[in-house]
Amino acid sequence: LKLLVYPAAPSHGAPPGRAGEPKQHSCQGQHHRLAASARRRTAAMATDMLRSPTFLVGTEKQRGLLDEFQRRDQHFTEEYQKNKPLCFSARSYQKTHPGKMKNGHKDADATLASPMLLGVADGVSQLEEFGMDASELPNELLKTCEELGMSQLIPDRPVNPQDAYRGPVSLLKEAYEETESLGSTTVLLAILDNSTRIHGKLHPMVAVLTIGDCELLMLRRLNGRQSRLEAVFHTEMQRIDGHVQTPLQLARVDERVDPEFDEDLALEVIERGSAVHCVSAYEGDIIVLGSDGVFDNLFLDEIVDICNEALLPPQGGTFGPVQSAKLSDIAKRIVDESHAKSVYGRGGALPDTPIGRGGKMDDTSVVVGEVVEWTKAHSDVWAQVRRDRQWRSIST
Repeated sequence: LKLLVYPAAPSHGAPPGRAGEPKQHSCQGQHHRLAASARRRTAAMATDMLRSPTFLVGTEKQRGLLDEFQRRDQHFTEEYQKNKPLCFSARSYQKTHPGKMKNGHKDADATLASPMLLGVADGVSQLEEFGMDASELPNELLKTCEELGMSQLIPDRPVNPQDAYRGPVSLLKEAYEETESLGSTTVLLAILDNSTRIHGKLHPMVAVLTIGDCELLMLRRLNGRQSRLEAVFHTEMQRIDGHVQTPLQLARVDERVDPEFDEDLALEVIERGSAVHCVSAYEGDIIVLGSDGVFDNLFLDEIVDICNEALLPPQGGTFGPVQSAKLSDIAKRIVDESHAKSVYGRGGALPDTPIGRGGKMDDTSVVVGEVVEWTKAHSDVWAQVRRDRQWRSIST
């Protein structure tokens, strides 16, 4: 059974250290601490049951919980040294779990991999029971976020003051108001903002906004270019009463689903329910965004190991961007490893996961990105993309 939800539990982000600590002190060993904590949490939840994803929670239940939500800003007080604009190089991969495909479910996930925005939106498949296409709102929402973000965030591009970037909450609100599709979805955005300056120097930041139970993991080589990637930042899920099937959601539904639905509640979810974090960005950082089908099935150390196996330290210690095909391979492997957790092993036992043995069968989507320098080539490509889109808009 899959149930729909639109708000959930407050985010309790996992800051790697106290504010003001140097990054080595605040981030060193975070990968191991996060993994150990996840394993301890799952000990009491171990079970051989295969779980189904996402349940519906009604409007009044969610409205009452909104007062408990808070946005938490996380800042890493780190010195940025390169003083140049950055962007994402990213690839995505998504796949419906074979167990769900047998029942004829459509993949309701959507992903976004663009130079200034990464995103995952996990639609609620239960809406198919009401005659709705559960994939429409997630896809329309991320597409609109991309259009707004690329118009506001491209470095050195003139922007009218009224159209300027005003943060992830404002961007998502504007995107939602421009959409029309019915549906319900969790949302995760990573936005690369090159406008921040500290002591006159450019200090790119990644603004992370999450509604629901998609998660983001940032990796960095903390001990030089020849060291392994380590976890330096990780968001946590927003779930109502901690239940794996009831994440906070952003919705637009009609009387078939909830006669009392009010679109103002959706805007309230964005304003008051979003968990917002702000993290320093450095060239070479790896960012993994995934739906709950990833983070409910894989421990953080498993994801870190997958990335380290594929992304060996650069020869000679000189940074060079990762080939896009390799990012695609990492994304696909993460999805495949997630689905493998619901397959019985040789001894007839299910593999362990953060939510217990066997995890859950779910649509699974991943975006894997690397932070790289924004160059003139990026500007030229996106100028052409913008012209093509404007022409298609006029012609249609």
